Amino acid sequence: MIAYLKGSYIHKSPAVVLVEVNGVGYEVQISLNTYSRIQDQAEGMLHTTLLIREDAHTIYGFFDLAEKEMFQHLLSVSGIGASTARVMLSYMKPDELSRAIIQGDTRTLEGIKGIGKKTAERLVVELRDKLAKQPQESNILPMKNNTLQQDALNALTALGINRQAAGQAIEKILAANPILSVEELIKKALRTL
Repeated sequence: MIAYLKGSYIHKSPAVVLVEVNGVGYEVQISLNTYSRIQDQAEGMLHTTLLIREDAHTIYGFFDLAEKEMFQHLLSVSGIGASTARVMLSYMKPDELSRAIIQGDTRTLEGIKGIGKKTAERLVVELRDKLAKQPQESNILPMKNNTLQQDALNALTALGINRQAAGQAIEKILAANPILSVEELIKKALRTL
């Protein structure tokens, strides 16, 4: 499995990007969402999924992990193929798509080209519970690439604490006392939650 590709973008279009990695060019299928994020970049990294069929080996690339995970969730639904999943991610961002599925908003889903009433209902039935258990990207507080904060946040969410509440608690504690170990930070956060 190819988890990601990091290299130069040789050619970009709204559907395909050619990524050169150490002299090898990879054709990567992308969504409009990913294209809008990389169109001004000369190089970068794409998270990828490799789909192997009898007649083709196709790489799908995503700007962030949230989009890749949503693509994989969509593929798990019967009747949704890679092309349809890519179109869905071109119409809506992963968090918007997730919200529509969790809320059972079949009307919004039907607005996507190629998604009819039955497919929209199937999406809601098959993915609602899976997506409801995952933290939504829009609820994640931006943290300053601080592994101490990330480690504490990951530990607290693994314990079942709401990600946004945990993030706010961590920010407050670190503002008052910036020199803490991860263990101390988690303990203090648990006391405040």
